[in-house]
Amino acid sequence: MQSHDVAAHQPQIQAIRAELEHARAQSIARYREDLQATRLLRHLCRHADVALRALLKVYPLPTGAALAAVGGYGRAELYPYSDVDLLILLAQAPNSEQTQQIEKLIAALWDLGIEPGCSVRTMEEALLYAREDITIETALLEIRHVAGQRKLVQSFETALNQQLDAREFFRAKLAEMQQRHARFANTPYALEPNCKESPGGLRDLQIIHWLARAAGFGKNWTQIARSGMLRPQEVRDLRRAQNAFTRLRVELHLMAKRREDRLVFDFQHRLASIYGIESSSTHRASEILMQRYYWAARLVTQLNTVLIESLRDHLFPVARQQAIPIDPYFLNLQGRLDIAHDNVFQDDPRQLLRAFLVIQQNPAIHGMTARTLRAIWHARVLIDAAFRRDPFNRQTFLQILKEPEGIVRTLRRMTMLNILPKYLPVFRRIVGQMQHDLFHAYTVDQHTLLVIRHLRRFTQIEHAQEFPLCSGIMAGFDRHWLLYVAALFHDIAKGRGGDHSELGAQDVQRFAKDHGLQADETDLVVFLVEQHLLMSRVAQKQDLSDPQVIAKFADQVGSIRRLNALYLLTVADIRATGPKIWNAWKGKLLEDLYHQARRTLGSTTTDHTKTALQERIEEASTQIREFGLTTAQREMVWNTLDVAYFLRHETSDIAWHTQQLHSHVHSDQPIVRARPFMVEDSLQVMVYTPDREDLFASICAFFWAHALDVLDARIHTTREAYALDTFIVLFAPTQIDPNILASNLATSLTQHLSAPNPQNLPKISATSALSRMSRAFPIEPTVELQPAVGADEWRLAIMATDRPGLLAQLAQVFVAFKVNVISAKVMTLGERVEDIFMIHAPQLASERILRQFERTIYGQLANVSASHPK
Repeated sequence: MQSHDVAAHQPQIQAIRAELEHARAQSIARYREDLQATRLLRHLCRHADVALRALLKVYPLPTGAALAAVGGYGRAELYPYSDVDLLILLAQAPNSEQTQQIEKLIAALWDLGIEPGCSVRTMEEALLYAREDITIETALLEIRHVAGQRKLVQSFETALNQQLDAREFFRAKLAEMQQRHARFANTPYALEPNCKESPGGLRDLQIIHWLARAAGFGKNWTQIARSGMLRPQEVRDLRRAQNAFTRLRVELHLMAKRREDRLVFDFQHRLASIYGIESSSTHRASEILMQRYYWAARLVTQLNTVLIESLRDHLFPVARQQAIPIDPYFLNLQGRLDIAHDNVFQDDPRQLLRAFLVIQQNPAIHGMTARTLRAIWHARVLIDAAFRRDPFNRQTFLQILKEPEGIVRTLRRMTMLNILPKYLPVFRRIVGQMQHDLFHAYTVDQHTLLVIRHLRRFTQIEHAQEFPLCSGIMAGFDRHWLLYVAALFHDIAKGRGGDHSELGAQDVQRFAKDHGLQADETDLVVFLVEQHLLMSRVAQKQDLSDPQVIAKFADQVGSIRRLNALYLLTVADIRATGPKIWNAWKGKLLEDLYHQARRTLGSTTTDHTKTALQERIEEASTQIREFGLTTAQREMVWNTLDVAYFLRHETSDIAWHTQQLHSHVHSDQPIVRARPFMVEDSLQVMVYTPDREDLFASICAFFWAHALDVLDARIHTTREAYALDTFIVLFAPTQIDPNILASNLATSLTQHLSAPNPQNLPKISATSALSRMSRAFPIEPTVELQPAVGADEWRLAIMATDRPGLLAQLAQVFVAFKVNVISAKVMTLGERVEDIFMIHAPQLASERILRQFERTIYGQLANVSASHPK
């Protein structure tokens, strides 16, 4: 019966389909004449509406139901090969007859050739799904009536708007955007970017629309501008960027004859031809096309950042009276840098560079207000030749590179706001510069910043396990800011013609002279830029078993310091080339070359500077001998440890661990020791036990149950899969001797970890009391979750207001999602916690689980914010 029904209506469906295809073809032909991409999207949307209404005359909706457009189709943006997102909205749950009616309609949609994305929901179901999934909620925000009961759609739209929590929506969309950006390496400068999803693409423009709409600022740029959120020039810039990206995506669809949003290499040359771009003497037409794309994407990124901060200020208002003055020019406004008045940079342009330095020098500041971002963006024109010659500005720029924290974030921020390209015109030439080879996955400027990022990671103990040799070398390398200078210039001459290493060496020599570098500093950076390819070339292309090859290489390098610097720069350079370029074999070749060259250079007789790592090991050995332990006893423990352990722990901790574990290295029972710590009312606790997934959570739950606040945690796994974890815990003031407390704690924790069910502890409340300061000055929580170097490993960084039991609550989330903590750096800075976890979690490869995990973490942190008065 059903097949007869389909056959009977087939001629009608085919007629509707033919009319739809004809209308689409006419609109596309018209687009080829006027190149009005936005008009094309509206026309394609209208054609789909007409076809759907015609189809409903053949296969009607159930009585009382409505057909609505959602997502991009809902906002009248239907690209040539995009899905048609539909919602069949029901007044009540369908009976069996109505279910069959709907199934026939959906099958007919496919026959129409429009590839629908269709869902069938009652109003209550749709609202429930919207509450549970931010992606669904966002799509439903764009709902538009197509056919059927208009009042039902209007009622649903009203209910959805009433249900919408603008602040929660802001947090969720921001987290979603950050995770999306992370999938694209947090850069719009990939060589084959996705014009829809990559940072700076169409999705970032849509994010602004969605957030502004949720906050009540309107549905289009004009309405948002009238609300005061945008300036006229910003509206013009955003419209121009949106039109450019819209046309680009249309061209990609038409060129691929399918849904395609990536600017793959195969399309770039053809697109350049369509756009009428011709090659220059130094650049291909496709390179010029892509450079224009990157400039547009950077503009979107800049304005996206400004507008998100503006929306944050609206949704989470902070009175300016709460701002803490830093100096006559800048204020700390709830952890963001604010300017003292609107004309700070016009009155004193020197503050343009200082603004970035101030953030680095104030750990309590982690961003900029919208006011500051706008002021910097509009004041960038003040950076001219005179500005660059000013000795004050030159020293400020050097100090940015010398600061121990925030170097990479600062350089990224300076690039995004067009300050770094203005200050270094040679850098401006590589912004968006393509690299057409088999290796580089990023543009030259993005690759350069990634090199600096990897160099910076060699200085951070939480990353010591990634490249232990690099971390060990960096620990003893003084003035490592010189490496950042070399990295900044190593590829700066690409795209000019000629040898970029030689031209770059000339550029860095001028920079060194202008900025007053000492003779030995200039010699090092010039050498590194000129020879930055030497080590990888020798390691990968020459016979390392030939003594003459090693001798020649060592002669070219000339000194241990140069060798150390070149090795660090080479590893960072290769790591920053692309996610698939580095491998263990390349690492081994470079390491072998390094060790052989070091021996050739005679490090034992010519290098008398002990590295920090060597000093730490020697000092720990001395302390261990004073404990009466033999070398053999020491080696029982040390043979199970790696470089990351020694870099992560102080000398006294290494000696203490060795003393306590030398006779328990292979114990199958937990070994727990505790001792009074140098901080008042605190203990240092060591746990050594066979590792397991829930260990970290179990220990944290124990501390919570015993009212112990964790000040610091260092998690380490030995080569033999034992956990060697060290915690600093704070206890409530008491008259009991700390040594007795330590002994009792060690006994109790040992019993807890030895119990059959160590997780059997009281449920940790999510509404722990906040301090008065935390209630008065709440911190908006942040969560950063990014893939790490190791397989299935992730780096989770959180910042939030501190409260008792927060670490234990996070640990419970880890257990719930079967996440294993590899290492942790837990820091409590006054009322703020900044924790970094390296976790092993193969399940986070699923985007759905990853989002659930991230939102659950946010939920734990947001409980703090939710508990203080508005």
